[in-house]
Amino acid sequence: MLILDKDNFESQVLKASGLVLVDFWGEGCEPCKALMPDFEALESEYEGKVVFGKLNTSQERRLAISQRVLGLPTVVLYKDGTRMGECTKDQANPAGIKELIAQHL
Repeated sequence: MLILDKDNFESQVLKASGLVLVDFWGEGCEPCKALMPDFEALESEYEGKVVFGKLNTSQERRLAISQRVLGLPTVVLYKDGTRMGECTKDQANPAGIKELIAQHL
């Protein structure tokens, strides 16, 4: 699991080749914390196909806003550095995330 911040986001996500799934979460977001174990479990399911990362929006608010993340939880899928889709609020669950990945694998 990549821990993302303003120093590595560009190189690890925007300039990466292939699929990168980013969990934008916040320290005060209870739904984000509830999603985390499921998000981490999905990482092993998609090993070798999708790179997983998380970004703490409490510490990286400007970066989150630059990525048009305005609500939490938000999971965004990037392919070759291009934003392909996202799961927000009610769709930010294992089934929603799997569906998002399946559309771009």
